[in-house]
Amino acid sequence: MAETGTGLVLENTARRDALIAIEKKYQKIWSEEHQFEVDAPAITDKETVDMTSEELHEKYPKFMSSMAYPYMNGVLHAGHCFTLSKVEFSIGFERMNGKRALFPLGFHCTGMPILACADKLKREIEMFGENFENLPSEEEEKEQELKKEQEKEKQNNAKEVDPTKFKAKKSKAQAKQGRGKYQFEIMMQLGIEKEDVKKFADAAYWLNYFPALCQEDCESIGAKVDWRRSFITTDVNPYYDAFIRWQMNKMKESGKIKFGERYTIYSEKDGQACMDHDRQSGEGITPQEYVGIKIEATELAENAQKIVDSVSDFDKSKKIYFVAATLRPETMYGQTCCFVSPKIDYGIFDNGDSYYITTERAYKNMSYQKITPQRGYYKPVVTISGKDFIGTKINPPLAQQSNLRILPMETVIATKGTGVVTCVPSNSPDDYMTLSDLKNKSAYYGIDNDWVKDLEVLPIIDTEKYGNLTAKTLCEEMKIQSPKDSVKLAEAKKIAYKEDYYSGVMAIGKYKGEKVEVAKSKLKADMIADGTAFVYNEPEGLVISRSGDDCIVSLEDQWYVDYGEESWKAEARECLDHMELFAPEVKNAFEGTLNWLSNWAVSRSYGLGTKLPWDPKYLVESLSDSTIYQAFYTIAHLLFTDYYGKDVGPLGIKAEQMTDDVFDYIFQHKDTINTDIKMESLDSLRREFEYFYPLDVSISGKDLINNHLTFFIYTHVALFPKKFWPKGIRANGHLMLNNQKMSKSTGNFMTLKQIVEKFGADASRIALADAGDTVEDANFDESNANAAILRLYVLKDWAEEVLARDDLRTGEYDEIFDKGFDTEMDDIVEKTYEQYTLTNYKNALKLGLFDFQNSRDYYRDSVAETGKGMHKDLVLKYIETQALLLTPIAPHFCDYVYRELLDNKTSIQNAKFPRASKPVDISVIDSLNYVRGLQKSIRETEGQALKLKKGRSDVNADKDVKITVLVGTDFPEWQNKYLQVAKELHSEGTLNDNSVLKTKVDGKDMKKVMPFISKLKQRLAAGEQPEVVFNNKTTFNELELIEKIYKNDSIKQAVQAISKDKIVALDILAIAPGSDSATSIVTKEEGLPLPQGASKAIENAVPGSPSVIIRNVE
Repeated sequence: MAETGTGLVLENTARRDALIAIEKKYQKIWSEEHQFEVDAPAITDKETVDMTSEELHEKYPKFMSSMAYPYMNGVLHAGHCFTLSKVEFSIGFERMNGKRALFPLGFHCTGMPILACADKLKREIEMFGENFENLPSEEEEKEQELKKEQEKEKQNNAKEVDPTKFKAKKSKAQAKQGRGKYQFEIMMQLGIEKEDVKKFADAAYWLNYFPALCQEDCESIGAKVDWRRSFITTDVNPYYDAFIRWQMNKMKESGKIKFGERYTIYSEKDGQACMDHDRQSGEGITPQEYVGIKIEATELAENAQKIVDSVSDFDKSKKIYFVAATLRPETMYGQTCCFVSPKIDYGIFDNGDSYYITTERAYKNMSYQKITPQRGYYKPVVTISGKDFIGTKINPPLAQQSNLRILPMETVIATKGTGVVTCVPSNSPDDYMTLSDLKNKSAYYGIDNDWVKDLEVLPIIDTEKYGNLTAKTLCEEMKIQSPKDSVKLAEAKKIAYKEDYYSGVMAIGKYKGEKVEVAKSKLKADMIADGTAFVYNEPEGLVISRSGDDCIVSLEDQWYVDYGEESWKAEARECLDHMELFAPEVKNAFEGTLNWLSNWAVSRSYGLGTKLPWDPKYLVESLSDSTIYQAFYTIAHLLFTDYYGKDVGPLGIKAEQMTDDVFDYIFQHKDTINTDIKMESLDSLRREFEYFYPLDVSISGKDLINNHLTFFIYTHVALFPKKFWPKGIRANGHLMLNNQKMSKSTGNFMTLKQIVEKFGADASRIALADAGDTVEDANFDESNANAAILRLYVLKDWAEEVLARDDLRTGEYDEIFDKGFDTEMDDIVEKTYEQYTLTNYKNALKLGLFDFQNSRDYYRDSVAETGKGMHKDLVLKYIETQALLLTPIAPHFCDYVYRELLDNKTSIQNAKFPRASKPVDISVIDSLNYVRGLQKSIRETEGQALKLKKGRSDVNADKDVKITVLVGTDFPEWQNKYLQVAKELHSEGTLNDNSVLKTKVDGKDMKKVMPFISKLKQRLAAGEQPEVVFNNKTTFNELELIEKIYKNDSIKQAVQAISKDKIVALDILAIAPGSDSATSIVTKEEGLPLPQGASKAIENAVPGSPSVIIRNVE
């Protein structure tokens, strides 16, 4: 075995291959047995025909879990695998609890990604030939890029580009990717042969290719999916298409879907809204609203004027406005100048009755928002560098000072706002520092000092905390020295905005004396009404569509879901409040989403999907048709028998018969229906839905909380009766691979198929269970998967070997190790059951595999040392229980053990999860742990005694040795006292507060008490129960137990380095606190002298924690 830069390399795969052979065998058996096909109790059953869903669930418990169905533009990767594993483990466990546990899985094909990729391939085939044989070399591509760059520079009237200095603009990430620039290359990276890539130019081919691979990959890891219920989305499946049409109709009828102009993230290239699922990057980003301030240019700077004069058709009768985008229109009273960047090129755009100066990017956004004369036209009349505008005289609206100018600001960026920034130094820390710098370094910036020397920082907002010059006060308090101090300025900006908005009062203007949070909207409305401002939107961050387009914001006539409607939102909150969310962070994330979520475009014109029933020129977007598919799972297997709905299902119902009335009957329990479908068939469909619903848990990545999962809640409460609202959502963290972020560009990436091929199914599942269960990022560690191979194989070999033996002990159990192992197995079983119930699979794995095996190993070694060997009944119990405990996580291995080694005739998948047959006797567990602890103390004492100190050790292992065990019969008085103190502080929640603790401890006791309490805290932190930690009495008779240990020779067997024949004496002394003598437990002799030079060992001997002395015999 060796590590490489691309992951773990397995050098010897014989063990893995043996386990994989078992897995393949049992996957075939399960398929033949239809193990995972789960149905509701038949409606034809006389016993259940009149039962309500609640009565059915009582008599026939069920569990239904699902994951966000994967998108069919590629194969499943490790991240999908991680989410799938959570469903798998829950289904496996609930199945063993006697429930009809259903795991359905569909294939998402809606939206634009598949069609966009297919269209890219069409273009590439046109460019490079059917098999891409005419693809230019990388050198040829570089030459083409150089020519484009030179042409662009010429158009901008720039100097000639030096070809020797040209560099292709390739990011580090792109450089690491190598090829992959074209869609056909990406397809080849998915493992598709070059000559087959052309088939994917037809979008329909994707829908036929990837779903089968998805099923194959899921089956390879042993997924318990009922594949009868699988389907693809879009109108390719006419049954699902009818279902989504019903959903849309019901939501429109109830006023949930509306029509109107909405600001929407938009792809000009695709000609439609770009929703989250359509994005290459920028998921979750929404339109940001600004106020566009029109700042009149009263006299252009000389250079700018010359350039304008050179434009023959420039209309000099029109006014020219710089357009500044601001979030704070109420601060316009404090304007002292307006900033542009000397490094940015600005366009002068003909806006009808005037000219606007802004970046082309900003004007492009405006052209799609009914701000400009012509939609989508954003060609500038002329382009001028920002440096040529510096010195331009301006007249900003509401400004209290005159003779203001355009000035330079180096930190202005072209990708945010309009590239024009109005300066309000009283309330913007950035503006304050830039203006100060301009005043101090006017020559450096190439400006006339007269332009800035008399500019005043005017107070416009009063605040309690920072006075009436918030920015100035903050910059001074935070010791900000320069406009380039970006970190401090960003923090100061946040503080200023929050303080001004929430506690500020207007100190000037029409709304003087009003709170800023009230005056802001009034002033904005006034400025828009008088024509000095307008509403402007742009994406709040970079959004790149799947087609590679840099998206904008467009004002679109569209159908949208009104998630902001208050009564609907209240129902969503009610549902959320009653759901099991498994982590408080998840609840907080949902509540945050509900706070901001308002409108969501439901339609698009490009892509795959279902047509809006009332407006068929539009398609239902991909996040809106994937909100209640879990309900469709419940009936799909009765309607059709293939992914595509081509083959009619067992009820003989055709897709065209699935009308809205039919879906109302099934999902909303409405009995008024007009249909030619048999009532028995309708009742069978309703029975399936009402039995498996409500959905017990939906499992997805945490990144889907702010869209998919929230829409899932909203749509369920809109369409289904309350008793069918979802019961739980589990949000996973992202999956890292070998403690690094998964990334195709770095090579740290694995598909599900690659994981299973490398480690096999069960070892992979164990590593997935061990990866983590919280909303924090989890980690798939290949070394854990590899270690699991060895662990399972060794367990298999041991089980096969020990079951073949005929020398295992029978008869009565011994009092210590047999009884202890039996009870400890029961204890671990109960604890493992609890962790599975809590969906803490990492803990369940630790207990049910690692701790369970450790218990077996200790038992095996302990009874071997006593010369008795293992008890047959306990060996059989261990093997069967181990298989049962591990079944949800490693089912193939466990079914092999259950059927082939233990000779059961049915699958372990149908077995009940083990439970202790009687309450666990804690005294037996404590007794066994006492023995372990004593043996550990002996080994530690031995190690210290043999450790060389200044060239010699305290004990010579070659000479005769005596072991003395000191057993305290009671706690010292001071320990009893402070044990009670610690117990009280723990109940008050202040035990970890040393300042409180020290007030309870006498000064003279401090040195001994603090270490004592520290040990108590360590035991609590390790998970030991408080009632055990703070109990000063053992649950067992310590003196009787240690006498039994003495008799079975377990004390001598604990030493490791000292030969057993060198142990010539062993004594166990019982010592009372403060006594100067001891009693031998071995000889019963009383009044024995205490060991000399062992004061510390004597003091440390307390009930349940004996001390050990090892010395040479003189």
